[in-house]
Amino acid sequence: MKRILIPAGGAILATGMLAAGLAGTATATVTSDVAKDPMATSAANAKAIADYWAASNGAALKAAKESNVWSHNDVAKLQSKGGYSSDTKPGSTKPIGEETKSSSKSQNVNMPKTIGKVFFVNKKGERKWCSATSIQSKYRNLVATAGHCVYDTSGNTDVMDKWVFVPGYYQGKAPWGIYVGKTAYTHYDFEVYEDYDRDYAFVAVYNGVKIGGGTPKKVSKSEWDKFDGVKEAKDVEISEAEYQKCKDYHGGETPDCWAKASKNQDVVGPDYKGAIKVLKEVSKDEYTAAPTGKRNGAKAVNATVVEHVTQSQYKAYKGPGYQKIDDKGNYTITHYFTKYWVKETSSIKYYKTTFYVIDGFIKDAGRLGDNVGGQGFSWNQPTQKIVRVFGYPAGPHPDGHKNYTGTTPKWCYGKTTKKLVGSASKKIEEHVALKCAMTEGADGGPWLLNYSNSKRLGYVNGVTSTFNDQDNNNRVDYISSPYFDGETNTVYKAAANVWSGKIV
Repeated sequence: MKRILIPAGGAILATGMLAAGLAGTATATVTSDVAKDPMATSAANAKAIADYWAASNGAALKAAKESNVWSHNDVAKLQSKGGYSSDTKPGSTKPIGEETKSSSKSQNVNMPKTIGKVFFVNKKGERKWCSATSIQSKYRNLVATAGHCVYDTSGNTDVMDKWVFVPGYYQGKAPWGIYVGKTAYTHYDFEVYEDYDRDYAFVAVYNGVKIGGGTPKKVSKSEWDKFDGVKEAKDVEISEAEYQKCKDYHGGETPDCWAKASKNQDVVGPDYKGAIKVLKEVSKDEYTAAPTGKRNGAKAVNATVVEHVTQSQYKAYKGPGYQKIDDKGNYTITHYFTKYWVKETSSIKYYKTTFYVIDGFIKDAGRLGDNVGGQGFSWNQPTQKIVRVFGYPAGPHPDGHKNYTGTTPKWCYGKTTKKLVGSASKKIEEHVALKCAMTEGADGGPWLLNYSNSKRLGYVNGVTSTFNDQDNNNRVDYISSPYFDGETNTVYKAAANVWSGKIV
């Protein structure tokens, strides 16, 4: 339900809505239309989220399914609610870049670089995605999508977990990087009342990151210790001669090389002639409790190794090492060793730790708007305007027929309905609709006014919210969006002036 704005001076704006018969009705002063919620609260947290989606060549991205806040059977018929009514003057904010009007009559559409998918994990633990677009903002860091693609409406309205935007997404690839959500903005009525007349959200995102593709570079232990990024340590088998050379170089005991008896471990004292020192991995508690000095079972001097592993290796690890996610978002396992002396046997093997840094594994991809641009924004526009709607439809129609795969973006084109529409089943009263057969997965996608095919830019004047069947043939034939009014602009302005910063 649209709320009437009261200007600071207290005088009611003389809008068409008041003139149309609402004069004399009770009005309420709105102190704030904006709901603001934190998402990834630190750079380390954001980096871990990006790594979650990018790990194993984008396995989590590929496993995600289209949002199903509306099941394919939940496709209702829209009812006409009357003409639109502006609550403030119409307005617009230009896109990032100079948009130009195209004189071409061709319907061959250049897809905007700004569109992509938002990925998230809902309260059920399911990986889902919606459509979205980059939109103009002061710091070129803002994403526009549907409110239900940011806030979980399954019994609460908390923000979704692990929320990211991937512009130009295609089959697990993120050509422009992964942009992790930092702060979400929506209308107060959507967050508190799940009012789908306000089913829109704007998310300020961190700078994008590109993950993967880095080549491990072998470095010294001191260089490895100083490196402030993703790194790993590997144990490699060496010859006895190399082991002796390593010992001689370090002047005796060293954490960089050691011997290990894999069987027939006949333990002897450290003074036994021909005794070989071996290391045994123990838990952190056992290491802490172990004595120091030259005795069996004592702490090995400086023999703790921090191993940097992938998220899947981290989760699968069952050994005694101490697991931790460090402040850079690295998944680490610290190994602790105590020392023993054994008789020489044929099963003795020699090892050396080699150290690597992965300098290009994660790098800053820059600001979203600098990479793909940003659509403009408009509000309180007349209805029956021509719009282009973009999205990634994937869901089946109510009859089970599946026209789309969600792999590539699709578009619809036409005039919006003259009158606002509603849906009793969804408690919607002030949506605008468009004839379009896109299905779920396209939700959150932008409705663009004055779209320039040459510049691939226009003005966001809606986002896909619902899917509807007007001719009762069990196929989606109309989609709808909240009507963007002055209150929408208030939410947008609050989001468009927020700095987010870098992850790396």
